[in-house]
Amino acid sequence: MHTILGAGGPVSNALAHELLKNNLPVRLVSRRKIENFKNATWTGADLKNYQQVLQAVQGSTVIYMCAGLQYNKKVWAAEWPVIMQNLIDATKATGARLIFFDNVYMYGHVRGQMTEETPYNPNSAKGEVRAKIAEKLMNEAQTGNLRATIARAPDFYGTDSLNSFYDGMVLAKYAQKAKAMWLGNPEAKHAFIYIPDAGKAVYLLGQHPETDNQIWHIPTAPALTGYEFIKLAADAFNTKPNFTKVNKLMLQTIGLFNKLIAETAELYYQYQYDYVFSSQKFENKFGIKPTAYTTGITQYMPLLRTLIK
Repeated sequence: MHTILGAGGPVSNALAHELLKNNLPVRLVSRRKIENFKNATWTGADLKNYQQVLQAVQGSTVIYMCAGLQYNKKVWAAEWPVIMQNLIDATKATGARLIFFDNVYMYGHVRGQMTEETPYNPNSAKGEVRAKIAEKLMNEAQTGNLRATIARAPDFYGTDSLNSFYDGMVLAKYAQKAKAMWLGNPEAKHAFIYIPDAGKAVYLLGQHPETDNQIWHIPTAPALTGYEFIKLAADAFNTKPNFTKVNKLMLQTIGLFNKLIAETAELYYQYQYDYVFSSQKFENKFGIKPTAYTTGITQYMPLLRTLIK
């Protein structure tokens, strides 16, 4: 059994598609019922409750942790350590393999490429939380207490919810012939992972036990500048590349009235400076390449149009 914790999000949906496409048994776990995967079963659980987590993962061969929490640093500080401990204990109890889907907040501002060897140097409250839980999991794995893998990815695009900076502030705007917004410095480079690539990569890690007890940066196309991303999007939708720059002061001002935007401000460095993500280790291991941005945008367009209707 392949059990996805935190079902219903963009990555978990892409992963479920991959697993089902390959005729594997899938159990979806979330607090809200998931009904859009006919060949998967669903189990309700609160990941903060150990007994519920343990019951939800019984019989699993691989557990995939794809859940996200409310985007609030106080919530993260209170809940992520509890959830990680529950994951570790449930993985030990069942003997399953655990694949933890992670972000790059723990690296902080990196000059040069982010690789699996990049030291943790968080400069945000959320980054500090992510560093602590990642270290806790890998310490358990490397001492032989369990089998666990971290699948790490940069920002997304191609989501089924517009829950992405590039999707919502650029692609969706140009699809409606509106003016786009670019967060941060458009001269800085940034990397985005195409959601279907993320699902496929996590699926592959689940199929290869020899990848256990390591960190893997999953396939992501080379970083481009904001100006290059703006042009790609404008060309795709046959519109002019008009956009507004959103600086930190604007974020902080909007954040006075919008808590979600306020929580984004501490991570502004990711958009002000180069954000270059290397997935060479994964690409070499599996012999695959990430989807090119032009291809990903083109493939995403039909779904995007349904989302903005």
